[in-house]
Amino acid sequence: MTTLPYPTPRAPALLGTALALIGAALPWRATEAQGAAPATTSAASCAAGTDGRAIPGIEVLLRDSLHLLRGKRVGLITNHSGRNLAGTSSIDLLHKAPGVRLAALYGPEHGIRGTEKAGAKIGNSVDSATGVQVFSLYGDTRVPTAAMLENIDVLLYDIQDVGARVYTYPWTMALAAEAAGKVGKRFIVLDRPNPIRNDRVEGGVLDLAFRSFVGQYAVAARYGLTPAELMRWLVGTGQVKVDLAVVPMCGYRATDWYDDLRWPWIDWSPNLRTLDASVLYPGTVFFEGTNLSEGRGTDAPFTQAGAPWLTDAQAIATALNNRRLGGVHFDVAERRVEAGYKHGGLFIPMLRARVTEREAVRPVEVGAWMLREIRARHPKEWQWRQDAIDRLAGGDRLRKAVDTSDEAVESLLRDFRAESAAFEQAVARYRLYR
Repeated sequence: MTTLPYPTPRAPALLGTALALIGAALPWRATEAQGAAPATTSAASCAAGTDGRAIPGIEVLLRDSLHLLRGKRVGLITNHSGRNLAGTSSIDLLHKAPGVRLAALYGPEHGIRGTEKAGAKIGNSVDSATGVQVFSLYGDTRVPTAAMLENIDVLLYDIQDVGARVYTYPWTMALAAEAAGKVGKRFIVLDRPNPIRNDRVEGGVLDLAFRSFVGQYAVAARYGLTPAELMRWLVGTGQVKVDLAVVPMCGYRATDWYDDLRWPWIDWSPNLRTLDASVLYPGTVFFEGTNLSEGRGTDAPFTQAGAPWLTDAQAIATALNNRRLGGVHFDVAERRVEAGYKHGGLFIPMLRARVTEREAVRPVEVGAWMLREIRARHPKEWQWRQDAIDRLAGGDRLRKAVDTSDEAVESLLRDFRAESAAFEQAVARYRLYR
């Protein structure tokens, strides 16, 4: 895989620290539409912090790139995950930054503080700590309107992602960037890590006929990019048109898991509470498209799936273990599901996936085989939520394969491997880290 020529794996170049990646390239050139890497400014070295930890984009911005914001009215898309390593919110950091006027805030799914349930509609509000207007991007609109952007000069994005296509945060980012471009506002990404490793790409690529807010562009299910790299690819290939700059992390490696960074843990959304759950999520999320619980409302969302009729969970666990899927072991449990979720209020049998070797887990394949084993044994009880599963899977191929046979699932997973390899090659020139 081709990568940009940085001096060392632990200290990638900042390319001028804050990369004015695209502004000089407008109007759009044919080479960019054909996939050429966006233009960049001069390079400068960038090292980790004095304690050896990588530094998030917000800290790099405050350390040496505030010139990007001085004298400007700043809009910030963020939530509870946007913070420095000491735990101070990016909202508060920018509100107090010299020469910066924080003029508007924009909240994604789960809200500006990350406490709302999945899918809950959120209204506009005012941030109590700063008095700044908060516009919801998960309410009446999921795209900033021209009116929402009229009182800012530059729009920032600072949210921790999970590296899965079905997560709504990256599409909040992409749609907001597109909206900013339409009204001539610069868009700046303050980069954060891919917690499930930035060098792992897996799963099928989205069929754009199934485009939705859990998949806006043709990326792999586990896409192996940081937020800034994803935007570099979208802008560099002409899929999103905006004056883009990114503030990379310092000291980050593409091979880092989140816990390698020694950063404080924070649940990036209410039901992703552990790194193991995040690793499994690109595959276990498929259960949202069925009548089984995906673990929401239990102690371990996205690591288990169950239903009242799953009384043969142990036999299914044994069958899955016999498949020797890398890095996971299956067992069973019984769990009560909270009211308000699928099978809420019931005590149900659950099939559990335990991560035993993180490096070997292929979550999309884990999810596909869990679906197939349960579907094959329970054809009468099984129900798809067809619109949901096709959106989550990025097309109808997974549903049809699971309905058909083991051989159909095996064939589909071979196709997925080829698609993810092609996607990995296509995005290589837009990477910032090795």
